[in-house]
Amino acid sequence: MNENILFVIQRIKEKLWFRPVIFCILSILGALVAQLADSTRLHELVPEIKNESLSELLNVIAASMLVIATFTVGSMLSAFAAASNTATPRSLKLIITDDVSQNALSVFIGSFIFSIVALVALKNGYYGKAGLFTLFVFTLLFFSLVILTFLRWVERISRLGRMGHTIKVIEDATANAINNRLASPTLHGIKVNPNQEKGIPIYSELTGYVVKINMAELQKIAAKTDAVFTINALPGKFISLDQPLLYIVSQTSNTAVVDYQTLKKAFTVSHMRYFDEDPRFGLITLSEIASRALSPAVNDPGTAIQIISSHVRLFTLWNITVNTAPLNKVLYDRIAVPELVISDLFEDAFRPIARDGAANIEVMIRLQKAFCSLTNIAQKDIQAACSHNSIQAFERAKTTMKLEADILLLEKESLFTKQFKQSALL
Repeated sequence: MNENILFVIQRIKEKLWFRPVIFCILSILGALVAQLADSTRLHELVPEIKNESLSELLNVIAASMLVIATFTVGSMLSAFAAASNTATPRSLKLIITDDVSQNALSVFIGSFIFSIVALVALKNGYYGKAGLFTLFVFTLLFFSLVILTFLRWVERISRLGRMGHTIKVIEDATANAINNRLASPTLHGIKVNPNQEKGIPIYSELTGYVVKINMAELQKIAAKTDAVFTINALPGKFISLDQPLLYIVSQTSNTAVVDYQTLKKAFTVSHMRYFDEDPRFGLITLSEIASRALSPAVNDPGTAIQIISSHVRLFTLWNITVNTAPLNKVLYDRIAVPELVISDLFEDAFRPIARDGAANIEVMIRLQKAFCSLTNIAQKDIQAACSHNSIQAFERAKTTMKLEADILLLEKESLFTKQFKQSALL
């Protein structure tokens, strides 16, 4: 299936109304399909169910489900507001897509629709003996599903929107994006040759964030025109009219005419970023939470320290490439894709914390310990980034902290100090 269509389907599935609509359709079908049992010999085997008893049960479900669904929506909106106000507005997209909450809302609304449709059909004599029994079984199943869903949802709503849960959700989404990129650093394309000329730049007609690249479509166009494309705008990059989406290098002089509009349509541009294929966005979002926690109005260094721990876990994912090389299967041999730059990722993750937490000795010591931990990863880029950011963080703290004892303690715990002592011993 076309990658753009898959992207649109994924965005639709994230909408709050998607699952309730699907469950409502299934509920209506369930209420109407029960009548099919009357065309079988099931009426000879099942007991007789009185209309009054089934009607009372459906009335109870209809009366209660609408109230519970309204309460569910109110609780979800409160959780969304809490996540947006206490963490960062960028986390709202992930909180909205919470599976348990969406499933609960779907079950409650679907049960309400089921009871209304079943009541109308029941009052108009739509069911026979077998149909009434089948509807009774369906009603009991819906009732059991509502009870189990409500119990599970109550446990989830107690955590939804809380700081710890929000951080975990963002960390998990970022980890998925990083793992996907580590599995294919060049998006199944080829590596960029730094000695090759850039070629003809193709500029975007839209302004916004690149959220998806249709690599299959670009490969098809490149093969048709006998050219090599070099991607300049990875998912997450902000594109304006003066920045190229990609560069074209023709392999021969006799090439087909390039359809530039089709090339541009291969890049999906949006007014916001998504976590799916953008590891940097997840790191930035986590750092925003830490920056807010370190503001004088909040003054919550514990949350900043928790974010530092999340960053350490995320960068540790690069450790999987030490003993096992990533299986980057080349599917698009005419598309050169730049890899993630570790120094940029470190700036996204740690620079805001070093800036806003420069006066807090506990946060800065934890930051230096994070660099000491990450420098053990056998990746030269990560080790260089750790050393550079360790020095930068200390310099920020040195110009901010007023107590000399704190500065000396931080210098003792800093990565660059330990590296200097280690090199002196050698």
